Amino acid sequence: MSKEPVYVTRPSLPPLADMQPYLEKIWQTGILTNGGPMHQELELALAHYLNVPYISLFSNATIALITAFKALHLSGEVITTPYSFVATSHALMWNQITPVFVDIDPLTLNLNPDLIEAAITDKTTAILPVHCYGVPCNVEAIQAIADKHGLKVIYDAAHAFSVCQGKRSLLSAGDLSVLSFHATKVFNTFEGGAIVSPDEASKRHIDHLKNFGFVDEVSVVEIGINGKMNEFQAAVGLLQLQRVDAAIQSRAEIDRYYREQLANVKGISFLHTPTDWSSNFSYFPIQIGSEFPVSRDALYHHFKQHDIHPRRYFYPLIPEFEMYRHLASANIAKLPIAKQVSERVLCLPIYPDMPREVQQKIVSLILKLAQGAEA
Repeated sequence: MSKEPVYVTRPSLPPLADMQPYLEKIWQTGILTNGGPMHQELELALAHYLNVPYISLFSNATIALITAFKALHLSGEVITTPYSFVATSHALMWNQITPVFVDIDPLTLNLNPDLIEAAITDKTTAILPVHCYGVPCNVEAIQAIADKHGLKVIYDAAHAFSVCQGKRSLLSAGDLSVLSFHATKVFNTFEGGAIVSPDEASKRHIDHLKNFGFVDEVSVVEIGINGKMNEFQAAVGLLQLQRVDAAIQSRAEIDRYYREQLANVKGISFLHTPTDWSSNFSYFPIQIGSEFPVSRDALYHHFKQHDIHPRRYFYPLIPEFEMYRHLASANIAKLPIAKQVSERVLCLPIYPDMPREVQQKIVSLILKLAQGAEA
């Protein structure tokens, strides 16, 4: 078996030779950015593949989030989850919006709809849920609350690429959905992101915002930002899109193997996966309970001693970071489920070309600890 370190994920890359014709086209056109031909082609291809009305490509998902909030003219407070990557709340703060943290559902690990209304004030302008690990939020319940109180809904869908219910894309929920195409994601463009919008007017507004507010070379109509995806990223995306179905299938097989091998281990539980939605198998989180012989952190460090690097996604919680502790909603006593989950979850390595012997080693380390043997 290779002695290279095993990380929680490994970017899926197209064969280098397949990239050469795309690079030659970029050299021929001399267009590197500003909505070039590959950028336009990728937007159309992704909208078709994801079965969404309109999509706007961005240099990364954090800039896309910041722009989405600006596009909807959000202010005041936005209700969101404490259990996510920090960019979710950072993007709010960059817009001078106060995140209001609400606890998560113990099964889905998503924002708990039953707790949202109690957090609404006269300053609340939107709800920002996250489809954590690609598991769909209860979009119907959240939308009903938003409609009742006149709020916007923006989904951080960084983990939810291609998740659907039949022909219904999860990305069509809410007012806007934001995707990440970071190197760690199921579909990547090295760095990158996108906003899914419901109509042409919304897309046009977003496209103005991501390009300094320019309409043409002499007209600026928005206080915009530079969030454009370049032609190199778009070229990678066009190639990745040809391979993403196979990549998801490979992830599904690894997911199945982990579940089969670890199904009977006391103290280990798997994430609830709804049967009515598809999965992209972007992560494989397990929760380490009290019946397992060692703690989550002990297992984490044990893996690292064997040069295997799982991740404690998401630990610490966002409200535990210094810049959020002053918020009233950051009181951890009011976020018991999120706190408990953050101390139990460990995301095992999963990526499309992960060798079976690596999977076996990961399982073996867990099983030996479970049996009380020195792994």
